[in-house]
Amino acid sequence: MSSSDFETERSPLLAASTSSRDTKTLADLTDGALESTPLLSTSNTTPRHDGRDDPDRASLVSAGASHSGDGVAPARSTTKSTRWPSIIAALLLMGLAASIAIGAFFVPAAVEKYAKEAIVIEPTNLALESITTDGVRARIQANFRLDAQRVKNVHIRRVGQFTTWLAKELATEETRVKVYWIDHDNMLLGTAGLPPLTIAIANGHNTELDIVADLAPGDADTIRTIANQFLGGKMDTVRVRGITEITVKTRFNIPLGTHAVSETMEFEGKELPPLPSYNITGLNFEERPLPGDDRQGMAADVTVTTFNPYPVAFDVPALKFEVSVPGCKKHGPAISVATALTDVIALRPEADVKVTAHSIVEELPEPLTRPCPGGTLSPLDKLFEAYVAGEPVSVLVRGQKDQGGEVPGWIGDIISSVTVPVPLPQQSFDDLIRNFSLTDVSFSLPDPLADPDDPNSNPKVSGTIVALAALPSELNIGLNVSSVKAKADVFYDSRKLGELEIDEKASSIQIDGGPGEENLIEITSHVHDTPLKVTDDDVLTDVIQALLFGDTDVILDISALVDVGVHTILGQFVVKGVPAEGRIPLKPLGNDLLGSMQPQVGELEVVDTSPVSISLQASVNVTNPTPYAAYIPWISINILKNGTVLGEARAKRLTIKRGNNTNLKVTALWRPSLAGEDGVQIGRDLISQYISGYNTTVTLRTHLGTIPSKPELGKALSKFNFTLPMPRLSVPGDDEGGRHDGDGSTNDTAPHFIRGATFHIFSSQATFTLASPFSRNTIYIEHINATALYNHTEEIGRIKYDSPFGCPPGVSTTPRLPVDWSLDSVGRDKVKEALGGRLKLDAKATVSVRIGSWTETLWYVGRGIGASVRL
Repeated sequence: MSSSDFETERSPLLAASTSSRDTKTLADLTDGALESTPLLSTSNTTPRHDGRDDPDRASLVSAGASHSGDGVAPARSTTKSTRWPSIIAALLLMGLAASIAIGAFFVPAAVEKYAKEAIVIEPTNLALESITTDGVRARIQANFRLDAQRVKNVHIRRVGQFTTWLAKELATEETRVKVYWIDHDNMLLGTAGLPPLTIAIANGHNTELDIVADLAPGDADTIRTIANQFLGGKMDTVRVRGITEITVKTRFNIPLGTHAVSETMEFEGKELPPLPSYNITGLNFEERPLPGDDRQGMAADVTVTTFNPYPVAFDVPALKFEVSVPGCKKHGPAISVATALTDVIALRPEADVKVTAHSIVEELPEPLTRPCPGGTLSPLDKLFEAYVAGEPVSVLVRGQKDQGGEVPGWIGDIISSVTVPVPLPQQSFDDLIRNFSLTDVSFSLPDPLADPDDPNSNPKVSGTIVALAALPSELNIGLNVSSVKAKADVFYDSRKLGELEIDEKASSIQIDGGPGEENLIEITSHVHDTPLKVTDDDVLTDVIQALLFGDTDVILDISALVDVGVHTILGQFVVKGVPAEGRIPLKPLGNDLLGSMQPQVGELEVVDTSPVSISLQASVNVTNPTPYAAYIPWISINILKNGTVLGEARAKRLTIKRGNNTNLKVTALWRPSLAGEDGVQIGRDLISQYISGYNTTVTLRTHLGTIPSKPELGKALSKFNFTLPMPRLSVPGDDEGGRHDGDGSTNDTAPHFIRGATFHIFSSQATFTLASPFSRNTIYIEHINATALYNHTEEIGRIKYDSPFGCPPGVSTTPRLPVDWSLDSVGRDKVKEALGGRLKLDAKATVSVRIGSWTETLWYVGRGIGASVRL
């Protein structure tokens, strides 16, 4: 082959032309070489993708041009027969290029988005096949399908439907998925091992998945952090990332390669499943022998019921938990009180779940009952105080790390790293104490020397408290109440009277209510001198008025928070802040209280005198008709007559018991001059009437100084005037019988100062037998101006005597007093008729008496005086 022939074979199908003359030559060449020249040129004739011409191709074009110029005529051909194959080839190339571009770039992204939006997974069951040493083997059953209607973009939907229709099915090899917590340094949450899967991916085709997967938890610290944030309500957003490598192939076992998949998911806090609500359906406390010990402990059995709304089923093995309560500091270490062991828990889909736990407490730990630093309350006190007040109270439950037995260690690692607060069920304590009463009541007046802030400056109450309390039906242990401490508010007619503080020892008796009945405990405590702080004097006035003038019981309502000292098998501790309400019924004192007291003055002694006053001390006998006793450390009461203050009665350290009371020491200061001349005259008339045997009364009234440490109490009581008869003086010879007053009736309360008289007719003298009420003092009679009468009107004679003489204690006889007879009187004849016998006479006298420095002129009217007549 010649050189030209060789060049002809290498000439391209299409060559460049530089003139119209070359066109014909190229056409001729084309006709001659049509059968021997390929449709597509070799690579040496293909244009580069960078746009530059190949040098070899340029040489061939030049050679072709020279050969044409030698006169070789090109063959003629039809243009249409030569262009269609080239066009078709170009179109195929363009379509293939576009398909490659779409398949390489657009289709995978569209299919991925299609799969994300169309995928539907419906879990039907999750069951725990077994617990392994590394985690759990779970059986997951679900329905898988692609739903094209969930895809919003119509183009992506069509591409996805076409692609998945072509593929029909996809198969994966065994895969391991790791899940990380993005927000906390990509901590590993857990690992899941998935077996090979084959799933239908055509639109609407359902695949029932039945997967047995091995699930292994991540680091325990990570799980603890998640749990604490979730339980504390601090988990607003959770971002997790799942990472795996999936090896995929089609149903024809065409491998599609191994793909690294990383998916990030974000959950809002409200999207996280909440802790299930639960009810404590069983609770029982009882005494039970300690394991391997003869001692008794307190056993607690708790049953909690909840509902499982998820399609999850598995059995939780028996686990040990530590039960603690908060310590002194809110965020400080908790105090462990018990270890609880659960029964096996059967968790079934959409069904109730019952959790039963058992524990036994040997004794209460000392930190639980010891007062916190800087305070008086212990952690147990704070817990119970908040619980009784209705505040949310929780115990802390945490799994034990060492579970023992066949429980894998990873379970102990996880549950021991999470502390769950378990709220205690709210319970009303309003009806815990059914009755609260105070019997055998006695009262004590305030100490006059106490400071106003001193508890001794308040009235005091003594008596027996009886409280009947209901025990919870769940509590089946022995309780002994050893002390009661309370600060109670006392109300009358819904108004607060005062505050009562109680701090006494107590005893108790448990009462078995029988089947279907609640158990009770009767608490008895004897209170002694418990201060009653009166906060409203007006209410006190109303109470006293109701006691004095009412005819029905006076009811005082009690509202208190009680601290109860309890002794149990766990030891001695105090349950603080138990609410209690009760009533104190007070019997009315009666309208004639002072009259029925029947006061009698025994020994009477003058302890001090002045020209205008006299101080007396007496032993008084009274009868207390009320059911109450009283102690009076010191009291001062004004003595009044017709509204005029004549003196003051004082008493100290008096104990008034029920019934008869004897030898009560009372001091009286008689000083009517404080009220001026009117007071002096009223006082004089009062004493004169008294010694003359008249029915006399005095009025007693309190004042601001009645109780110096509590002036408001004296002021409140001053609204009441207590009027009573003048007390009877014990005079020697009273056992001889009574005497007759002016109206002829027997007056047993009148003093019998003149026991008798003897008249001597010839010497015109008379002597009188006197009885002094004083046990140690002598009364001096300074002056007598007396008239003796017969039959109340007939004058017998007069006696005037100005020489002082003494009347010592007991019975004594006066000197012979001169008698000035009335010669023309009928009475004188009666005296003669009675010569050698006795005669009853009346007398009127004005007498000046002196006791110490005190002197007073009194008038006296005596009737029925037995007189002997002698020659």
